Amino acid sequence: MRNAAKTTLLCLSLAILVPLMGACGQQDHPRANSVSRGGGMLAADTGNVKVIGETTWIPVKQVAQALDLRIMETADAARLGFTDIMFEVYEGHKHAVSFGSPLSLPEAPIRENGRLYMTTEAVSALLHTNASLNPTSGALELGTIRLQDQAGPSYNDAKRYAAFGVAENREAMVSYAKQYLGVPYEFGAAPYEQSKTFDCSSFTRHVFKRFGQDLPRLARDQAKEGSDVSRSNLQVGDLIFFTVPGRFQADSIPGHVGIYIGGGKFIHTWGDPGVQISSMDSGYWSDVIISMRRVR
Repeated sequence: MRNAAKTTLLCLSLAILVPLMGACGQQDHPRANSVSRGGGMLAADTGNVKVIGETTWIPVKQVAQALDLRIMETADAARLGFTDIMFEVYEGHKHAVSFGSPLSLPEAPIRENGRLYMTTEAVSALLHTNASLNPTSGALELGTIRLQDQAGPSYNDAKRYAAFGVAENREAMVSYAKQYLGVPYEFGAAPYEQSKTFDCSSFTRHVFKRFGQDLPRLARDQAKEGSDVSRSNLQVGDLIFFTVPGRFQADSIPGHVGIYIGGGKFIHTWGDPGVQISSMDSGYWSDVIISMRRVR
């Protein structure tokens, strides 16, 4: 049985090595050729990492890979997360989003050869830790990452649960949600009206909005809404939250969310075939439930 989170901060010590030579597996810095840049500065391309003048730039994609996160890059932005977005950065802008909250980076990300790059100082600010390159191995090293714990109260059950719902429209909500069965899953999906896709939390937000409830965008923030319920008191329309195992020292941060539809089943979106119905009492999802809440 997992220990439920009892503090407001989780500390995870990471020493993450990011290969600088891609598939070749070489760890030493390759010998770089210097090239001229504007202002008389020199840029040295050390494989994936770039050194421009005295500033080291890390590909955002490498940060995502180091943390085992998904990444979605567009023409001007990059979004990182599990089943919904945890971090957002924008080309040429210091404004960023970290765990759903805005912050200002010390340097704006740049784009080089189609890749989005951040300085080590900007990576540190985004992840709320110290990021640096090991001078010997050329690896990206991250210090202690502090994550706000959104897991909710402790439970003494064999499994931890939490759930949401809209009292007078429960059956109607389920019927409405089922209309979207088969709609494709897309990590970091834009609103359905634009994208015709969902990720897990944009789906629950879309359904609840139809019935007058404006949920936050991220699963971890939705898990703070309403009130907690036990498994024995779970009702149709309640929200069920799931962990993404092994990402952090404690598996108490919600990384996925679905809506309970009765009979031990819930509706959610994940991979193929997109919006689908799964069992919460058997199979994979039964082992990763962490909480349930009810929005009245």
